Amino acid sequence: MNVLVVGSGGREHALVWKLAQSPQVSKIFAAPGNAGMKNLATCLPVAADDIDALVQAAQDKQVDLTLVGPEKPLTMGIVDAFEKAGLPCFGPSKAAARIEGSKAFSKQLMQKYNIPTARFDVFSDLAEAKAYVHALNGPCVVKADGLAAGKGVIICPDEETAYQALEDMLSNKAFGEAGQKVLVEEFLQGQEVSILAFADGKHVLPMVSAQDHKRIFDGDEGPNTGGMGAYSPAPIYTEALAEEVLQTIIKPTVAAMAQEGCPFTGILYTGLMLTADGPKVLEYNARFGDPETQPVLMRLASDLLEPIQAALAGKLDQVSLTWRPEAAVCVVLAAENYPASPRKGDPISGIDKAENDETVVFQAGTREDDKGRLLTSGGRVLGVTALGEDIKSAMEHAYKAVAYIDFDGMQYRHDIGMKALEVEG
Repeated sequence: MNVLVVGSGGREHALVWKLAQSPQVSKIFAAPGNAGMKNLATCLPVAADDIDALVQAAQDKQVDLTLVGPEKPLTMGIVDAFEKAGLPCFGPSKAAARIEGSKAFSKQLMQKYNIPTARFDVFSDLAEAKAYVHALNGPCVVKADGLAAGKGVIICPDEETAYQALEDMLSNKAFGEAGQKVLVEEFLQGQEVSILAFADGKHVLPMVSAQDHKRIFDGDEGPNTGGMGAYSPAPIYTEALAEEVLQTIIKPTVAAMAQEGCPFTGILYTGLMLTADGPKVLEYNARFGDPETQPVLMRLASDLLEPIQAALAGKLDQVSLTWRPEAAVCVVLAAENYPASPRKGDPISGIDKAENDETVVFQAGTREDDKGRLLTSGGRVLGVTALGEDIKSAMEHAYKAVAYIDFDGMQYRHDIGMKALEVEG
């Protein structure tokens, strides 16, 4: 079958890489794709949010199945448009994608259906928002309601920081329309875990755990990014916790979406905080996470197409997943000045030396110039992802590979996986 992957980042490169291993797949297209995918897929010069052009491309290329990587086309209604054209497309409808597209919608859903999450309120008035911050009387989190490329979440240790974040969003329009409404939440203490799960509107099939690293610098310092690395599994996420989360969070969420008249089919990403009071939801995403997808798919032994086809048929309860026993670590190599205003156009070297049987360099912000040279073209440039018999071994393999790669201004965290080692003792 012919498969189309929509998007151009490291997550989409990982999806293309995994789909290429399926005996069912004859041809892969990527729109727009990136330089790293060209040996596995035919890249089409169509933007990920140009839905009409994507429908046309899928028809022209006789695409049998489309996978959508980024959140923006999902919240714009790409799945609805493809279904209207009779084209199978894996992902939630526009109505269901609100679970990511509007933080107010997702938090109110959790509140209504008693799904554990932080205390919160939603504001469009600056004075009212500041009064709520004052009433919380402690650290809080200020979030833009809409999509802000992973950067619309500000952790505020004090009132002054929170007031500034609120002014930036509500008065100074720092995130445009996405920040016209804001959420103020209590700050939760604990370790974060990301759980990706297949959903078919009724049934769910969770994947192995992962832990993302949002802050730009070592030790979780500096501003939030789209993600500077991830590892899988998260040792803190025990089998008992996994069962608790499945029964009290993931299944109830899918049931709640169905109850609200917008059944969720696709990948439900649940970002959890493991607090002293139990696991609580930090956020939902309506698609594969980036960079969690990279280490998770490195560990997936079974065919990625099987659960996708089962989900589209509403038969997810009839399939299972097989996982490699190894751990995987992904280290993101970012451009200079990321996340504010990343520099572009720097030549990249060393990828060929970095890759081997246990290490794949998933490309994200890359392009080739007219001479065939690989250049940086975005904030997160590469995701160096390695397997190992445990987290420590996977870290060693990943950072050994990182040492081969070079581009001017390259920055990365040196502690991806350290929290897992602390848990393991």
